[in-house]
Amino acid sequence: MLTLPPKVTPRAWERLAEIGAHAQGKALRIAVEGGGCSGFQYEIALDARGEDDLVLEGQGEAVVIDSTSLPFLADATIDFADELIGARFVIENPNATSSCGCGTSFSI
Repeated sequence: MLTLPPKVTPRAWERLAEIGAHAQGKALRIAVEGGGCSGFQYEIALDARGEDDLVLEGQGEAVVIDSTSLPFLADATIDFADELIGARFVIENPNATSSCGCGTSFSI
């Protein structure tokens, strides 16, 4: 079965470049962990690359996803939103059957 990797929007790459993650020796890590109000939750942080990470690169920056989280993020879109409630990286995940209001928790 072919698993499509997540996509990163130009807006997300631009924000990573503004943060200067690469200059700090970091990448944006997107991980999926058990928990949250819907069963799974996203963990998004600046982190070092790991040996088993899928590395997505653009505009001199990197997004990394560990091999355990990757199946949960197949064909997802990583974006950056600057809204009235705050600015944050967001995940649009076609695998999620439901999500909570805050957008960081989901179920499959």
